[in-house]
Amino acid sequence: MSLKSRRIVTFCVLSTIVALVYCSKAPSTTSPSLTGNSPTGAHGTGERVGVLVGAGDIGFCGPSTVSGSEATGQLLDRLGGTVFTTGDNAYPSGSAADYERCYTPGWGRHLGRTRPAPGNHEYVSGGGPYFAYYGTNAGGSATGYYSYSVGSWRVISLNSEVSASAGSAQMDWLRSELSTNPAACTAVYWHRPLFSSGRHGDNPDMRDLWRTLYGFNVDVVINGNDHTYERFAPQDPDGRLDTTRGIREFVVGTGGAPLYEFPSAHANSEIRAAQWGVIVLTLLEGGYQW
Repeated sequence: MSLKSRRIVTFCVLSTIVALVYCSKAPSTTSPSLTGNSPTGAHGTGERVGVLVGAGDIGFCGPSTVSGSEATGQLLDRLGGTVFTTGDNAYPSGSAADYERCYTPGWGRHLGRTRPAPGNHEYVSGGGPYFAYYGTNAGGSATGYYSYSVGSWRVISLNSEVSASAGSAQMDWLRSELSTNPAACTAVYWHRPLFSSGRHGDNPDMRDLWRTLYGFNVDVVINGNDHTYERFAPQDPDGRLDTTRGIREFVVGTGGAPLYEFPSAHANSEIRAAQWGVIVLTLLEGGYQW
């Protein structure tokens, strides 16, 4: 979202775009134009290299009072870049019929540029219709985790609905991916967040993933599951503020499913909103804006 805490545009939560946030591994330069949260001397050129735009919890059939998927799809019509999803893409069960009836009218025309992640609703139907619908854009296998590049950024899509614990196949793949494909800037997305102030709350089984991502200095994590927007300050895997090398988490479950409210507010939660919309991350050489 170009994310603003007050409601200015229907179906889009807007906020001031930050000047620039450094990536924790960005190489040093003499550029004076960058400001952000990375160690002293960590700079990049600030040149735009790509855009990620997306949300989760999307394809929900119903009138516009309960479903925003067609409206958020119209936002995508005006936005370039790579579209991502953070799971629960087609309700209620992720079936082939759900994708055709509830996802395709809003987001289906962007299928060619969409790199998805699955959610728990995809697995109500066993996951097969999800992989059939997105084809090779879902990673080319039935694992549900894969990676790709956007400019100089490495982007990783994970699967929170299969094991991500230490020693799992997904964790072994992730560690290998981060080791063999190092990048100055890395973004990772999946469905269920480690931290959330929303109705579903935290998912402690995602902590092992966070420990690995933190160990490799990943910069941004994006999740869904709670039908809200929430942005956190950079944190370590135990939820402690870490402005030097912490990971900034966004919860963006605002793609169209009925919205949730917030029963509480987490430590380090910077902004919260219950409104349909998409997030836009402008990826730069050495940093990012949202």
